[in-house]
Amino acid sequence: MRNLQYEDTGAYWCAVEIEGITLDVTEQLHLTVQTAPDVSVVNSSVSGHEGGDISVKCLYSSRYQNKLKQWCRIKDQSCYTVGRTDTSQNSSVQISDDDDGRTFFTVLMTGLRLTDSGWYFCSVGDQKAFVQLNVTEPEPQAPDVSVVSSSVSGHEGGDISVQCFYSSGYQDKLKQWCRYKDQSCYTVGRTDTSQNSSVQISDDDDGSFTVLMTGLRLTDSGWYFCSAGQAVSPVHLTVIEGVSVSTDVGAEKNRWRFCLSQNFSPHQTERSDD
Repeated sequence: MRNLQYEDTGAYWCAVEIEGITLDVTEQLHLTVQTAPDVSVVNSSVSGHEGGDISVKCLYSSRYQNKLKQWCRIKDQSCYTVGRTDTSQNSSVQISDDDDGRTFFTVLMTGLRLTDSGWYFCSVGDQKAFVQLNVTEPEPQAPDVSVVSSSVSGHEGGDISVQCFYSSGYQDKLKQWCRYKDQSCYTVGRTDTSQNSSVQISDDDDGSFTVLMTGLRLTDSGWYFCSAGQAVSPVHLTVIEGVSVSTDVGAEKNRWRFCLSQNFSPHQTERSDD
């Protein structure tokens, strides 16, 4: 049975007929067809993220086509009406009737805020269908450009390496390693001699590029940043003063000479000669 109507409500039975003779054995059932509500919604609970959008379709029966149609908030009884274009209605809530079959109207709420959460209702004439809206904070997303650590350090004369990660949407963007102080930049893929040979930058083709700084100097200390397109991630570099190895070795030798001279005794030498 298809396209059921309220008038189809009643008793039905199954019977077996053999060669024109209906047997007494039957199975009876009762069918109840409920009338559709004058106003309804597909889902009485909807949710969206802060800053996002939600859409609600409010259904109504044909005899309510010419009734006043609204979307209202229960908390303060603020309502948005189909067909009204005055500026008193919030532009973040749009409400429009189905112009073809005129069997539903649609509510679109944009730029959701956490405070928009609560109970609302579609109304057509004096009929209502209730909807609960839940607005949640958006899930955290990985930054377009990032580094494992925003602070790196190395010794004078040594090397440091920084890996800069970028999202897939920045695969074909210009990638650079720049110093804030003088805005000098080193670019992935450039091979001209204007780039300092002590800074090497190469794309790993797997969502990251690597910066290698060799022969560090104390003056290299400061703020730098990885960039892909317009997205940047800052990095602070600290270069630690190196220690002279030759001076340390000389001092250690002098300390041992002093210890030997303090422990030396001529009498011990004479006894050993005996």
